Amino acid sequence: MRILLAGGGTGGHINPAVAIAGELAKIYPGAEFLFAAVPGNMEDTMIPKQGYPVAHIHVAGFYRSFLPWDIAHNIKAAVWLAGSGHRAEQIIKDFKPDFAIGTGGYVSGPIIRKAEQMGIPVFLHEQNAYPGVTTKMLAPRAETVFLAFEEAQARIPDAKRFEVVGNPVRQNFIGIDKQKARQQLGLDDHFTIVSVGGSLGATAINRMAADLMAWHADKGEINHIHGFGKNGRERFPKMLKERGLDLSKYPRIHAMEFIDKMHLYLAAADLVISRAGAITISELETVGAPSILVPYPYAAENHQYHNGMVLQNAGAALVVEEKDYKREWLIGEVEKFAASPQRVRSFSENARKLAVTDTCARIGASIRKTLEQKGITG
Repeated sequence: MRILLAGGGTGGHINPAVAIAGELAKIYPGAEFLFAAVPGNMEDTMIPKQGYPVAHIHVAGFYRSFLPWDIAHNIKAAVWLAGSGHRAEQIIKDFKPDFAIGTGGYVSGPIIRKAEQMGIPVFLHEQNAYPGVTTKMLAPRAETVFLAFEEAQARIPDAKRFEVVGNPVRQNFIGIDKQKARQQLGLDDHFTIVSVGGSLGATAINRMAADLMAWHADKGEINHIHGFGKNGRERFPKMLKERGLDLSKYPRIHAMEFIDKMHLYLAAADLVISRAGAITISELETVGAPSILVPYPYAAENHQYHNGMVLQNAGAALVVEEKDYKREWLIGEVEKFAASPQRVRSFSENARKLAVTDTCARIGASIRKTLEQKGITG
């Protein structure tokens, strides 16, 4: 069995593709895999580290701006787009895949479109509640569109077939006990906040964390672990200084650039404050963590807002957009959580109800069934 995968640009597209490949390797022992990758993009680095070969194709999105450097980028993107179909055809003819899978990002577009045109079965996985442009464009051509959120279905009216399967979640997030997680981390039973803005950090979440620390530090009743990210290395200490905080005086507060063992910290938390990326949402659901979600305002189609609203509508999270943030609101909501173990339990239970922990198995079984119906077997 020869399997072609295309998904890139961000970890949110790449990691699901790698996870799906891992499941398909179990179903089809000896299968050969090839990933399409834009040279220099994240997938060009991440995928080979997982042991998979890549085939290069140049493709990029267009910027909605008339700034000189954006115009230059758009000219280059137009040239790449003109040649992407030919390059995709070349990759497919050389590799001769039995089927192809797209997990989003610009690299998926020409590969999946050309594969379908050449009579190869194609499948898609959409990670977000608000589907991206690539998914919406390719959906009518796919055998099945696998969705992480049921809410996405209404936004892809032309697809032939849907299955709601969730997002792939790393195995170490599954089945974690809250108390055992706290024991491993050396945390006691005090109310615990984990705030994080991703590996690069998020200025808005750093500001919120600093505001909260200034409010609860002297009370000494809250554990607070914060990851300020690479971009907060200099700015976050300044935020603390502006609020008169010296964290060395407060043993319950810990700030670091990167939070290792994230699965344990999310499981241990009574409240998580984070962005609302698709994989983050799935991890919060899996560990049953109540959350305050701050969508990244520049995400395509504002999809993080729609991801977050899935949890808010289920009573598992609160969503606040950066433009609407007020310090008093945040402190008030955290006070409510800290004062009410029942509120924490309710949000936690509602999050767990949304969790899907066998995403890759569902996708693999569905693909196998569809291919067998077409007479394609490994």
